[in-house]
Amino acid sequence: MKVFITGGTGFLGSALTERFLAEGHSVTILSRSSKNRNIKLGLAYCEGNPTKSGAWQKEVARHDVVINLAGASIFRTWNDKNKKAIYDSRIISTRNLVDAIGETKKKMTLLNGSAVGYYGFRDNAELDENSSPGDDFLAEVVRDWEAEAQRAEKFGTRVVLCRIGVILGRDGGALSKMLSVFKWGLGSPLGSGSQWFSWIALHDLVNIFSYLMENETISGPVNCTSPQPVTNREMTRALGRALHRPTFLPPVPAFAIRGLLGEFSDVFVRGQKVIPGKLWTKGFVFEFPEIEAAFDHLLN
Repeated sequence: MKVFITGGTGFLGSALTERFLAEGHSVTILSRSSKNRNIKLGLAYCEGNPTKSGAWQKEVARHDVVINLAGASIFRTWNDKNKKAIYDSRIISTRNLVDAIGETKKKMTLLNGSAVGYYGFRDNAELDENSSPGDDFLAEVVRDWEAEAQRAEKFGTRVVLCRIGVILGRDGGALSKMLSVFKWGLGSPLGSGSQWFSWIALHDLVNIFSYLMENETISGPVNCTSPQPVTNREMTRALGRALHRPTFLPPVPAFAIRGLLGEFSDVFVRGQKVIPGKLWTKGFVFEFPEIEAAFDHLLN
């Protein structure tokens, strides 16, 4: 297949590109600059900014599958300026991409990167793809993001909304940010420690995208998370064991995290218990469903 990826040079996009090339697919990455890029057999770069209309949109027609991962990082202070960047980077990019799909006049597949933030923060409720959206900032972003992606359905495109949990990978993502603290023996739960941590091993997530790309019977929202979410306290202990480091320090108080990070702190001190209902029903096999095995694979 011919695959077009926005956000293809990021943590997840790079892993997907490596897998698809290994499987014999060809990949085109939309990049703001195509200079000094690593050229491999089957890999091409298309220069363009997804938040702006341009010649890059005509390239979409040459592909069978579009994977949309574009969006500014949420890991920043949530002031008005940064909130606008988080929102606009996703909604405008997706709008331009879907407009391009609408001009292709052919059936395609759109795998739209989304997030479990769609559900908001729901304490101990188990959340599957049929659960209602939340009402906080992230939930609003994801809801509008998905609505833009779903416009592609009217052009005959199969749209899959990939609601991704916290990605655990060796060379980036959340794990790389936690390692320095835990290696010094300073790892401890955040807030109450009872908040749910919905995660996914990068290896499994790449498998999921490959599976969704090939399986044309699946559309709509798909929770891309491990079938075994854990609490923040359980995650802390599992990472400490994998690193052979203690985790006996008292929890970091929620008020201290809120004082430092403001509204963004909810990402750390609150959570959601997300279950991959569709993947489970379809019989998708997770290689690392348990966080202990995932950490052991990544670290040892």
